[in-house]
Amino acid sequence: MVQDFNDIIRKLRKNLFGKGPERIQTVFVKNMVISTLYGNLTATELFIAETKEGRDMVHRARTTLIQNVYSMSPPEGMEELVGAKLVHLFSDIKVEEDIAVSVFVFDREIKIS
Repeated sequence: MVQDFNDIIRKLRKNLFGKGPERIQTVFVKNMVISTLYGNLTATELFIAETKEGRDMVHRARTTLIQNVYSMSPPEGMEELVGAKLVHLFSDIKVEEDIAVSVFVFDREIKIS
């Protein structure tokens, strides 16, 4: 289930940004899924992030876009995979280290199969 969940995240981000994370570490805790994503930024974003203003811009763009996409609808297959409805997503990225964290909150506890 973890691998399938990571594949859904990777596919969505690749479609949004042109590059998916290089590595994802995911844990399931009660009604939450916590994913740490490494190697997210594109070459263009890395170039922009060379200045403080650029890092702030990449951070805002990444976090806002992810929040907006998930608020419209969860990625295809995510709710079916975990057997629960996505109710909240909390997401942030540390641009300097190219590490992002997403916390998916579902409406019920997830039973790992």
